[in-house]
Amino acid sequence: MTPRDASDANDNRWSDLDRPPLNATALRRALVRDGADGGLWSDLQVVAGTGSTNSDLVGLAVSGKADEGTVLVAEEQNAGRGRLDRRWTAPARSGLFFSVLLKPTGVPVERWGWLPLLTGVAVATALSRVAGVDTALKWPNDLLVTVDGGERKAGGILAERAGSDAVVVGIGINVTLREDELPVPGAGSLALAGATTTDRDTVLRAVLRSLEQWYGKWVAAGGDPGASGLQETYAAGCATLGRVVRAELPGDRSITGEAVAVDGDGRLVLATEEGVQQPVGAGDIVHLRPA
Repeated sequence: MTPRDASDANDNRWSDLDRPPLNATALRRALVRDGADGGLWSDLQVVAGTGSTNSDLVGLAVSGKADEGTVLVAEEQNAGRGRLDRRWTAPARSGLFFSVLLKPTGVPVERWGWLPLLTGVAVATALSRVAGVDTALKWPNDLLVTVDGGERKAGGILAERAGSDAVVVGIGINVTLREDELPVPGAGSLALAGATTTDRDTVLRAVLRSLEQWYGKWVAAGGDPGASGLQETYAAGCATLGRVVRAELPGDRSITGEAVAVDGDGRLVLATEEGVQQPVGAGDIVHLRPA
């Protein structure tokens, strides 16, 4: 799908006064830095709508039309994707749907698998600080908030390779979704979790600044999750650890056990009833019992 620019005159940007459009000019002024001594973010574009910001940004990266630090934000997505090719849809301007282009030069490719976990830490840190929402991480890439005493998924992360030297990380966060708008019963939003602010400009700035900080530390450490503090911080905020879970694996296989650790490769380690510690690098995790 061809992206619609956010300035499209045919787009009724104020159709919902509780959901004002993002201020692209102010966001660029606050986040984009020029020159060798600038920050990570090199460009930020806001479009009114598209199929998937990840697909769009991967295409731009592969064709050489986007540099590291490019941020692409959509006010609405109609073909957003999560892990395992799940679809992500939400009303226009009800959340933050964006992708960033990263080129972790100097980091061994085998450590790039930490990028979605790093992004989860950055987002959770930002939401706690700016919106007062205690956000937990479900391995590997779900963002959980508490609504009426129960865990709800309020966001997710998807990382995709873009050529040989780049990764596009997509982030989706439900901000103002109301109960009657939730796509599934287990979904939530910042508003439903009692956020102190649902101003999307404020939240987006906080998330991108937090991501820049964590990414910088990780790259400076050569991608080492221990030296950068990433592994310890992820484990501290991971709601999956300490619980009995079922890992649904490719090929219709599954493993059940207690999630006891996240190893140096970012894999979830399960202790099974047979006394085996089994690392899981890919799959769907189902929480069976509270920690």
